[in-house]
Amino acid sequence: MDNANYTSLTRQSGLMREMQIVAHNIANISTTGFRKEGIVFSEFVRRLEGDEPSLSMALANGRHISLRQGGLTQTNGTFDFAIEGDGFFLVETPQGERLTRAGHFTPNAEGELVTPDGYRLLDGGGAPIFIPPDAAKVALGTDGTLSADGLAFAQVGVFVPADPLGLQREAGTLFRSPAGTEPLEGARLVQGYLEESNVDPIAEVARMIEVQRAYELGQSFIEREDERIRAVVQALGK
Repeated sequence: MDNANYTSLTRQSGLMREMQIVAHNIANISTTGFRKEGIVFSEFVRRLEGDEPSLSMALANGRHISLRQGGLTQTNGTFDFAIEGDGFFLVETPQGERLTRAGHFTPNAEGELVTPDGYRLLDGGGAPIFIPPDAAKVALGTDGTLSADGLAFAQVGVFVPADPLGLQREAGTLFRSPAGTEPLEGARLVQGYLEESNVDPIAEVARMIEVQRAYELGQSFIEREDERIRAVVQALGK
């Protein structure tokens, strides 16, 4: 296989990864708190032996997570919270603390606020949030302060990754920050709302068509190059 085919195959491999990411984005258009993901192409240049020119190949190993605000849907749920602007909720999972924008919580049997998967919501100090068993009405202030019947008892923590570029997606709407997290001052929260996915369906479908056409063009080039090589081999064999 010659260098032209190697270069084309690396590009095709990257386009396949991008198509998978686009399809994943489209599948999560209705997922609460979902963050759109993109792929970053980079160039890998390899020096060849002798007088051969360098070989340039495409790499698509980098991923970019869009932190753009999604729309808010009113649910009137007591424990449905949404963040306006930057920041994430911090939840405790068996694998450690994780960030999320999905703000649907419910009290468990012990009175702790948890996600649908049972992960505990943490306050600004990294401790679980307990709902008083005798609370008749729980209200959330814009600064994250939770009060029961007018008496404050906890404050929902809002955090940001210490390194935004290092944010890594895990399952669903959970994110891991290898560099750690930092509390966000001045965050604004609302009660009775959930944040929608920030995926733009029209833009993603257009992107899917664009990637598919680019892949088909690359496949056509590889096939023509293969035919050219076959013709040369046949001509030399005569």
